[in-house]
Amino acid sequence: MAKIAYILLCHKDPEAIIQQAHRLTAVGDYMAIHFDARAKASDYRKIREALDDNPNVAFAHTRIKCGWGEWSLVQASLNAVEAAIDAFPRATHFYMLSGDCMAIKTAEYAHRFLDDNDCDFIESFDYFDSDWIKTGWKEERLIYRHYLNERKNKRLFYAMYEAQKRLGLKRDIPADIQVQIGSQWWCLRRRTVEAVLDFIHRRPDVARFFRTTWIPDETFFQTLVRHLIPSTEIRTRTLTFLMFSDYGMPVTFYNDHYDLLLSQDFLFARKISPEATILKRRLGQLYAAEGVEFRISNEGRSLYKFLTGRGRIGRRFAMRFWETEATLGRQRELMIIVCKKWHVAKRLLERIRQQTNLPSIAYLFSEETTPLPDLGGIETTVWKRHRHRRALVRMLFDYYETDRLVVCMDPANLDLLQDFYSDRSKTKMLEIECDFTDDYLIGHAKRVGLAGETTSRMTLNRLLPTIRNDMVYESDRIRDADFEDHFRIRETDPDAENPDHLANFLSLPRDKAQAILSDTHLFAD
Repeated sequence: MAKIAYILLCHKDPEAIIQQAHRLTAVGDYMAIHFDARAKASDYRKIREALDDNPNVAFAHTRIKCGWGEWSLVQASLNAVEAAIDAFPRATHFYMLSGDCMAIKTAEYAHRFLDDNDCDFIESFDYFDSDWIKTGWKEERLIYRHYLNERKNKRLFYAMYEAQKRLGLKRDIPADIQVQIGSQWWCLRRRTVEAVLDFIHRRPDVARFFRTTWIPDETFFQTLVRHLIPSTEIRTRTLTFLMFSDYGMPVTFYNDHYDLLLSQDFLFARKISPEATILKRRLGQLYAAEGVEFRISNEGRSLYKFLTGRGRIGRRFAMRFWETEATLGRQRELMIIVCKKWHVAKRLLERIRQQTNLPSIAYLFSEETTPLPDLGGIETTVWKRHRHRRALVRMLFDYYETDRLVVCMDPANLDLLQDFYSDRSKTKMLEIECDFTDDYLIGHAKRVGLAGETTSRMTLNRLLPTIRNDMVYESDRIRDADFEDHFRIRETDPDAENPDHLANFLSLPRDKAQAILSDTHLFAD
């Protein structure tokens, strides 16, 4: 039967660490802890006093000061792994955790899962051929030497990089190594961990190489496991459920995420909010429970992607000049049509274009295929448009030689709305409120990948309230933002009221607005 040695990297909240250690070792599993040497000495003493008498807990023999993007995170992991290897000869698997992780399955389920899957679970995608890195440096992480912490010594960090670049001080990647990349949260079998440690002792040149790469916790274990273990024994995935926002930041889970977390095909989840006391209590009780059945639907990622509208775009280093200083221009007027039913907004947009000749662009921040003029490459992907939002719209004003522009946006894009409303230009919004039948919502779920043709009615019935409530929530968030010049036309409103709102939005005579709304099929699905 599987016995798990958890490798815990942590730097704060001693009480939570103590509780986590007690929970995970109470059923016979193990834990090796590395507590950051930068943390308070009093916190470390508190942890040691509480756990030193627990035979299933070990501590890294050497504590080091850790920094994001540095080799120190890998060394801390190795120190904890070596402590676990020595202290727990019966451990069959080694599972990387952080202090923000919690189990979302029972120990019974986790042990059975690992017994049934004799393999290593680690993300390991080809470094150069995959698109795991969405933005920023790629080969620069490897071919130049990085000695400093980018966050603490930003100027020196980039000065050293520029100096190496100017002097041509590139270095070669070890010839027999194919660099891989992936999440740092892995679960490896004992023989794999022993093979990695043995390889490090035999090949100090490889360890030396990774010591001066940037963000090696995403490449070191991923590369060595793929180098040492047959691909048939590797599952290129993590067993820790984590998601990233559109800015590459980890998504945090709260009290109302309990059912969603349990339905995911993972053993742990990261990150759990420190304020989610109810969620932490319920998950804490779960690990030792027996006989619990889990209904795996695995809809978490697709739901989050749908609800946020974007997804992970990778790590960001600093705000760019066009995000902090760009403006559309004080004399310009941006008119934003907000509607969840994109086909309805597009019909209205076409009518506006026909009746007014105003430059009009559909969902440019949501649809890759939205027709746009050549703007030097900034328009090529939805990700680039989001990132360079103000620069993009400013160039559209310039391209069409106009001071008035109409665009469509999804109500989920509250960040875009807030950004444009904070600009010195004039911004108006027309929100189109539509009715949503169950049939429409089911079709919508299938179109966006939340459901398929074979999805059961029971699953659809669980999804429908989530989708419907989210649409209401998006509209409520827009109202709570209290934007100026916010007009609404409603599918349920009498025809006599909608033209007034459209006329105010477009600054047109009422009869002109009435002509635009004369399309009787405007709200048809």
